[in-house]
Amino acid sequence: MKERRRAIVELVNKMSSVSIAQLKEAFPEVSEMTIRNDIKALDREHKLVRVYGGVRSLEFAVGADGLFDVRRNQNVDAKATIAAKAAKLVRPNTTIYLDSGSTLAKFAAALPDEHLMVFTCGIYNVMELGHFDTVDVIVPGGTLNRCNMCLHGSRAIREIRKLRFDQVFIGAASYSKTAGLSCGSDEEAELKRACLEQAEQKVLLLDSTKLGKISTFAICDIDQFDVIVTDGNMPADFLERCSAADVDVL
Repeated sequence: MKERRRAIVELVNKMSSVSIAQLKEAFPEVSEMTIRNDIKALDREHKLVRVYGGVRSLEFAVGADGLFDVRRNQNVDAKATIAAKAAKLVRPNTTIYLDSGSTLAKFAAALPDEHLMVFTCGIYNVMELGHFDTVDVIVPGGTLNRCNMCLHGSRAIREIRKLRFDQVFIGAASYSKTAGLSCGSDEEAELKRACLEQAEQKVLLLDSTKLGKISTFAICDIDQFDVIVTDGNMPADFLERCSAADVDVL
């Protein structure tokens, strides 16, 4: 069974998207029920994603974002550096929005424990903010994206558009000169844009490993931000583009 499930994952990763019929053809020695049980188990283990009529690889299903539990353990030092820098931008007695993502969760943990009103759709952000005594935490409604552990969708966007923020802190899965900022979910991209529209100051948290990559869904370009907080390893051409767009880089 373990060998068959490993082979299923390899096939799905190779083809990106596979139907139940294709899996039946690839594994004729077992029943369709057995195949369905296999993909249910593999979905629970976050090795692939079940969809109607078949399965998809994680990369194909969620773009370059990947599973939160995987990303939170990647580039830990860079994320800690960004979180510490971004925390210094936060002013007491203000209202801010924190985007979802592993870097933003680090940032949430690094916030000062002072009077703030924090809105967020990120589940791990809420868990980090729950340790503070004086930070008010408000979660707009929405549909759970279990790969990225955030709430999104039309309900979340409706709630966001009723609000105004002193600062919004946004993350992105990818950035390229030609495609701008992008992520692996259309609904997340739309939510990020809605938050930016409601903000007085717009702050992007971006580490250098995101550069030169393109995810499926466009968010916006860097000229939509006032400040970009980085890990300090950005190449000269990126810094030049930021300077030309009058964007401060920390």
